[in-house]
This record gives sequence, structure tokens and C-alpha cells, in this order.
Amino acid sequence: MNTKANSEDALVMNRREALKRTGLLFGTTALSASTMTGALYAQSKAAPAGSALTHFTTIETATIEAVVDRILPRTDTPGALDVGVPQYIDVLYGEYLTPDEKKTLKHGIVQTNGQSREAHGKAFADLKGAHQDGILREMVDANPKNLRQFRQLALSGYFTSEEVMKNVLNYDFIPGMWKGCVDLSEVGNRVWAH
Repeated sequence: MNTKANSEDALVMNRREALKRTGLLFGTTALSASTMTGALYAQSKAAPAGSALTHFTTIETATIEAVVDRILPRTDTPGALDVGVPQYIDVLYGEYLTPDEKKTLKHGIVQTNGQSREAHGKAFADLKGAHQDGILREMVDANPKNLRQFRQLALSGYFTSEEVMKNVLNYDFIPGMWKGCVDLSEVGNRVWAH
């Protein structure tokens, strides 16, 4: 029996299931009211998807785009690039991140490209998906703080985007009666956007 193949199969998760789990996490623990307000404000200030970033160099922009695309690629739902996650990160960087958070993000970008160049002789954005995944796994082992920040920024940008809130999650602009415990199947098997 191939143990490695079985462990890799166990890690594979249906994208819809991953979105549900992450949405539940964000709905209950990760985003406080003030964080959610800041995230939504950053969404309102973000340039449209595909626009140039103002706080990052060309190589840094390409790295951010490649990393968030590996974290949340397009499948049957929009990916991070489709909903403007890099532009959201640009606004957060310029207006909300502390100097230490900015330093961590820049270091993460440098580390990502450094490991990529050392392993493959190319910038991270120039690698194919499997090689990018390998670099991200190395980052988890070497310095999980950097990848954790990328992931948190990508997820908060993704789940607070209008497209995802309205078309991937359940969204009720004028909510009706509150029910404390509802089976997920009763609401279309989608978590609620806040």
C-alpha cells in the first residue's frame, strides 16, 4: 500500500467543502467586527481586479498574484485574481497594516522569490503550479508566519469581495427572522456572508 499517495489523497478537499469550512471559520472566529469593517472598507477602496498595484514593484505584484492564485485558484467558483484579492492586499498594505505587518509581508515576498530562485533559477511567478506548491510547502516548514499572513490576507480579501459574498456564499441584504441553528442543507449548502 502506498502510504504517501494515501496521505496526499487525504489532504485533497473538494473546493466547495473548503469554502464552506473557511467561511464558517471566518464567520465565527477570524474576523471581529472591527476587522470586518476594515476589510469591507478596504474592499470598497480596492481598484478593480487586474488593476496595477500602487505599493509594490512589478516583481512583488507578480509574486502576490501568483501566491494568492495558488491559495484560491479559479474552479467552478471565481478565484482570488477574479475578485481582486491583490488589489485588496494593496489597499490594506497602504492604509491598514502596521509597520511590522508590512515588514513581514515584504519579507514573505522576498523569501518566496529567494527560495524559488534557489530551487529552480526563476522567480516564483515564472514557475508552473506544482513547483509553486513545492515552494509554498517549503515556506510552511521554514517560516510559517510569512505564508500564514499571505493566506489570511487572501482569505479575508476573497470572502469579503462582493462577488463571493453575493454569488458563492448566502447573502441576504435585508435579513429576515433569525434562526440560531439551521441545517446547512436548508440554506442551499452555503454559509452566510456577513
